[in-house]
Amino acid sequence: MVKIGTVEIGEFPLLLAPMEDVSDPPFRALCKEQGCDMMYTEFISVEGLIRDAEKSVQKLDIYDYERPIGIQIFGAEYDSMMRAAEIVEEARPEVLDINYGCPVKKVVCKMAGAGILQDIDKMVSLTEAVVKSTSLPVTVKTRLGWDENSKYIEEVAERLQDIGIKALSIHGRTRKQMYKGEADWTLIGKIKENPRIHIPIFGNGDIDSPQKALEYRERYGVDGIMIGRASIGYPWIFREIKHYLETGELLPPPTIQERVSAAKEHLRRSIEWKGEKMGVLEMRRHYTNYFRGLPGIKEYRSRLVTEEEPALLYTVLDEVEARYEEAFQ
Repeated sequence: MVKIGTVEIGEFPLLLAPMEDVSDPPFRALCKEQGCDMMYTEFISVEGLIRDAEKSVQKLDIYDYERPIGIQIFGAEYDSMMRAAEIVEEARPEVLDINYGCPVKKVVCKMAGAGILQDIDKMVSLTEAVVKSTSLPVTVKTRLGWDENSKYIEEVAERLQDIGIKALSIHGRTRKQMYKGEADWTLIGKIKENPRIHIPIFGNGDIDSPQKALEYRERYGVDGIMIGRASIGYPWIFREIKHYLETGELLPPPTIQERVSAAKEHLRRSIEWKGEKMGVLEMRRHYTNYFRGLPGIKEYRSRLVTEEEPALLYTVLDEVEARYEEAFQ
């Protein structure tokens, strides 16, 4: 049984990666239904949290059916990180996660996210300050290094473990790579082979099929796998991987009824959580992924991303189901 501190998360847990504008409560609900073992919120700015910014505070929303869940924060200032840790603790997640992996320029230029990979000593001392300021188990998500010449992740893993983190998730790319090229899990495997390492190590990057999940589990010996982009519009990836790991059999892909039902549920929850206007607006980025690859879907998609009335959106989704039902027979 894999544990983060005392939190049990399964024999070989599948984790939902924290993704900005994606891994919110409506989307997390769908992933949980499909077998995700551990989920994380979107990353939250500590500066926003301590200033009570509405968007940051709303991201603290977690629900009992999501548990166990981690709230992820990012920042670069000691006082802000420590104060934010206290605020996170009041929200009662199982885990507090620190983002040292986001490669986006506006985050990195503040030495937050992956920016801190340019200063490993600060990364370690900042993490230690957070660990000491909360009773929650603290975990970290990061990358191999800043660039090809600074892949210090093996040293980072040991040092972060030594100051008290309870698990480490590693994306198999450098910051310079962003999301380009292929994720390299070689160093993740080396960390697992290090006899000094006793905390769970989770691999992240490019896991987009049950076969790949099995291959990487066997090859690199990770304690679990964190899935990000492959789950967007396809929460079924969790059930498919689990089934394959347990039985060696591939499940059939979701039917058109399942796809439409998921899109409707996502829309309903989105409106419920964000209000009608924002719920409809922010749902638009998801339709393409739910119906990717369907011939002639463009006509329906253009209506889904322009229509503002929820009732009419549900009607369009019904039309999609009727139109493609035969194709999925």
